[in-house]
Amino acid sequence: KARVEEAARILDISHLLDRKPKALSGGQRQRVALGRAIVRDPKVFLLDEPLSNLDAKLRAQMRTEISKLHKRLGTTFIYVTHDQTEAMTMGDRIVVMKDGVIQQVDSPQNLYDLPVNEFVAGFMGSPQMNFIDAKIDKAANGFTVSFSKYSLPIPASKVKDGQLDSYVGKDVVFGIRPEDVHDDPDFLESHSEYMVEAQVDVTELMGAETYLYLTCEGSNLTARVEPTSTAKSNDTIKIALDMSKAHLFDKDSEITIMN
Repeated sequence: KARVEEAARILDISHLLDRKPKALSGGQRQRVALGRAIVRDPKVFLLDEPLSNLDAKLRAQMRTEISKLHKRLGTTFIYVTHDQTEAMTMGDRIVVMKDGVIQQVDSPQNLYDLPVNEFVAGFMGSPQMNFIDAKIDKAANGFTVSFSKYSLPIPASKVKDGQLDSYVGKDVVFGIRPEDVHDDPDFLESHSEYMVEAQVDVTELMGAETYLYLTCEGSNLTARVEPTSTAKSNDTIKIALDMSKAHLFDKDSEITIMN
């Protein structure tokens, strides 16, 4: 009984102990389920998509509750989820799996910034990374990524000695995240060598930011831009890609060539 009361106190559900299951809300039921586990005093908690059946508001609330519980108990939590937001916001270390095979084990930020392959790069982040079929070319002062009529210089600071030599003239996959696609005039002016034209298909005003869904020379792009953006559907606009944040992947193996 003492363990039950302690678990109820930790989860702030003491007032629910006399209620029947049918009288509990979705979030309350999840806290009760966690309480049953706490009573057993486990060394490891295994949570298998515990929030999948909750609405968006309750999911966000329960993410916070579980994170607070994890810190309070100081116990290992293994949390299974297909929701990258849950993984990024709750995990200290994340294991990304595909078809039962571990792709990468790392901190949330490293998975986002330094994915080991195209699958991890596309899985981490929402909206997901943009992928464009491209080619590596050698220029007088370095390397370029070419697609359609555009040839964008790769900053020398991103290229290690000999890193791209074997890929010159070969097809690769060029990756750029939505937040690294810009339409504001100041960025365009200071990054004119990375500028391309795109057709605006759809705009989504999210309040603090705007999503632009674009078509550039047959490739689909998503841009996360400032809410002050003046772009409208069917406009043809200029955008600039922040090539200091560019990613390159092997076309066949999908392994990362450059982060």
